Amino acid sequence: CFALLRRLGVRRRAAAAMGRRPFKCYRYQKNKPYPKSRFNRGVPDPKIRIYDAGKKKYPVDIFPFAAHMVSVEKEQLSSEALEAARVACNKYMVKNAGKEAFHLRIRVHPWHVLRINKMLSCAGADRLQTGMRGAFGKTYGTVARVEIGQILLSVRARDVHKPQVLESLRRAKYKFPGRQRLCVSNNWGFTKLPRERYEALQAEGRLVKDGINVKVLAPKGPLDSRTLSKLPLSMLGD
Repeated sequence: CFALLRRLGVRRRAAAAMGRRPFKCYRYQKNKPYPKSRFNRGVPDPKIRIYDAGKKKYPVDIFPFAAHMVSVEKEQLSSEALEAARVACNKYMVKNAGKEAFHLRIRVHPWHVLRINKMLSCAGADRLQTGMRGAFGKTYGTVARVEIGQILLSVRARDVHKPQVLESLRRAKYKFPGRQRLCVSNNWGFTKLPRERYEALQAEGRLVKDGINVKVLAPKGPLDSRTLSKLPLSMLGD
């Protein structure tokens, strides 16, 4: 009996020392989303913890150029792959453009939890395994579920750094499975306004800075308290 328990301990240590599964086991979306919750506890922390790199607090008018990496497949991306892509993109931009010349943002988050049903694969394991009994599996890692046409990474910078931005995104592509496309945005930075529209509204004085975004003031309608405070008293009446 003691010899059997001793052998069982050795086999368990050998199984625990095994490497991770290849990601081809988890590449495709095959089940419903399974997020971390009060019912799904004991989830390991995702490898990626930082989703913005570079000068993320620079105002909207400093970085007019923007480029995106877009997924062309419906698949899953692991938190390890997202962290590797962030490191590769950030390292190239810091080295070739400068640490104050860009703002990198990871646009997907690894909410989906993976499971694994560990099986002993050593000699004599058939006496210890239970087969399909209790095969739901333990938590194993986290991935982001992405759709076709979904943006994965975005970088905003000055126009002179366009080649460096595209090269950094190209290098980050190699950290992901599947196919991705690089797209140069027609909008101003991370805003939703095309460049011509942004410059026209800026010339009219209808833009209000809002961090890395802008708010467009309506040309008509009730005046807010800030606008009223700027008006001369003769216009306000009694």
